[in-house]
Amino acid sequence: MNCSVVVPVYRGEATLDALAERLGTVLPQVAEQFEVIFVNDDSPDRSWEVISRLSQQHSWIRGISLTRNYGQENATLCGIMNAEFEIIATMDDDLQHSPEELPQLLSKLAEGYDLVYGVPRVRRQAWWKSAASTAVKRVMAWSMGMRAVRDISAFKVFRAELRQGFRTAGPDVFIDALLTWVTLRTASSEIEEAPRLHGRSNYSLGKLIRVALLVVTNYTTVPLRLASITGFVFTILGFFVLLYVVYVYFALGSTPGFPFLVSVVAIFSGVELFAIGIIGEYLARVFERSSGKPMYTIRTRVGGTG
Repeated sequence: MNCSVVVPVYRGEATLDALAERLGTVLPQVAEQFEVIFVNDDSPDRSWEVISRLSQQHSWIRGISLTRNYGQENATLCGIMNAEFEIIATMDDDLQHSPEELPQLLSKLAEGYDLVYGVPRVRRQAWWKSAASTAVKRVMAWSMGMRAVRDISAFKVFRAELRQGFRTAGPDVFIDALLTWVTLRTASSEIEEAPRLHGRSNYSLGKLIRVALLVVTNYTTVPLRLASITGFVFTILGFFVLLYVVYVYFALGSTPGFPFLVSVVAIFSGVELFAIGIIGEYLARVFERSSGKPMYTIRTRVGGTG
């Protein structure tokens, strides 16, 4: 088996040496040939200098530097599309994803799956953030039709042929959604997540919610169906409100009060704005896809033969 490990890098100066050393110990045990691709997502620290030095010290390390900050997903996609071997692993640069867990994921993949996620047994973050992250990710997994895994993660291994479905992706990339377009043979394996030793997470709750919004409006029609169902339900509700108004007028000889009418108008206006907002999100995704904005642009490469 041959394996490519893709690591998007942003503010990873302090961890890259240790990560490369540990990967250099683990990968010879599980792969005949292997490579590690560090993708510098225009990191403001000295990450690129470290990557360049590591690529000179180790023939199996390659570096790619992007022209600007495209985000973790786009940087990861760049590495995936430039990987050489038939098995691809992706992981973060902060050492919370332990390289020593890779053999376990690869073993699970060998059981016949196309994609295996490494899911932490215990999350090393505040309980409220862990709960919110888990809830959002499970909603995303459900909306993408991923019933076989209870969570999704940046730490995963998959077969390189799956990336054939990535070429039509737009500038707003979410790799896990792209993977579901080409396979449902997925599984997860529990791993130990190490505590963060340097810096802090670049993913806030707000960013996580924005990613969730991107997924549900760019890779699934669930929100549109939800808007349709909501509209239908409130249409039925409006019919019963009409019956109530007619009953009050003819049976009781009076008309509904002003507060009642205002509340009804407010409810139905809110539903209309909700549906219009969902349609607007979809139109925004169509605009992004048709604008010609690139998924990533490579400035330079180091190491390897590319």
